[in-house]
Amino acid sequence: MLRILNDCSLSAVVAGFVAVLIGFASSVAIVFQAAQSAGADAHVIVSWIMALGFGMGVTCFFLSLWYRAPVITALVYTGAALLATSLGSISYAEALGVFVFAGVLTLLTGISGFFDKMMRLVPLPIACAMLAGVLFQFGLSVFDAMGSHVFLVGIMLMTYLVCKRLMPRYAVLFVLAAGVSFVVAESNGRLFADIPFELGALVWVWPEWNVSALIGIGLPLYIVTMTSQNVPGVAVMRSSGYQTPVSPLISWTGVASIVLAPLGGFAFNLAAITAAICSGEECHKDPERRYVAGLSAGVFYLVAGLASSSVVALFAIFPAAMIAALAGIALLGTIGMNLKNAMVDDGNREAALITFLVTVSGVSFFGIASAFWGIVFGVICLLISNIKAK
Repeated sequence: MLRILNDCSLSAVVAGFVAVLIGFASSVAIVFQAAQSAGADAHVIVSWIMALGFGMGVTCFFLSLWYRAPVITALVYTGAALLATSLGSISYAEALGVFVFAGVLTLLTGISGFFDKMMRLVPLPIACAMLAGVLFQFGLSVFDAMGSHVFLVGIMLMTYLVCKRLMPRYAVLFVLAAGVSFVVAESNGRLFADIPFELGALVWVWPEWNVSALIGIGLPLYIVTMTSQNVPGVAVMRSSGYQTPVSPLISWTGVASIVLAPLGGFAFNLAAITAAICSGEECHKDPERRYVAGLSAGVFYLVAGLASSSVVALFAIFPAAMIAALAGIALLGTIGMNLKNAMVDDGNREAALITFLVTVSGVSFFGIASAFWGIVFGVICLLISNIKAK
């Protein structure tokens, strides 16, 4: 406890808070759609948000504490989108069985150690290029949002540029404060008037098993979790210099999915976007003290889970443009650093560029996301280049 207090910093705590804000705000709507597709009523939807908050909170806090690294977990938002279009033909209990099945596959993948070995074969420039491609759209979103909310986003961007020059560690904090202040002023102070302040409640339902659903929905959910979420998540850690063993992290996300599935915690994974916020220099200049951001995110996720009813209402009141701009501005430094690391070596530059372009393109084969194919194409290009060189 004494070491945590000594390592604690305002910038790391803010990084954890921003990660939770962006993580929830970017996925709550999709979770609603997935839950409604599964036949969940209002009470069950609150249980889903609560279970997801608990799962991310516990895994963030204890994994960050154990490994002394900013280990940030998240819900599988691409998986939620998959579920929103796939669960209408089965019962709610069978949907929970699908969640348990995907969690078991994730746990087996972690225990086997295969995923860790595979990711260690990926060169750092390729990983950095893939991560830059994943984050690229968030950088663009700042200026997309400016098209509809020019004054709000303009003030946030100017705040970032000024504070980055004067107080770089607290730039994101001031950006958040500027955005909230503008929205509150625009609403004449009535922004928070209708938010209910109450605790959520968990709803347990025993899973049921439908073999067709397990194969048709559970297997794609597992594939999406591993390729579109865990691959970029590992790339974030590696590009930031953290050699945290991947297999135990994957295993614990699988355990969390299995335990919380009957409550609505459908899948957990290693975060990429929010992890990038917590592992960059804006969080703290000392990499060994950035784990505090993981602890902070864990605490805020737990609080959000407890107050799930209020959280749903809270995130609904902020403009989508503000959340998009906050995410993009918080990731500008990470995007630039990964592009630099990807392109700095002449021998790897072409392979890294192909990785970046494939990832940005959003191309998908066999239902597997572009982040995975970016690495595949980049590694193939690198192997061919090495053969030609030899």
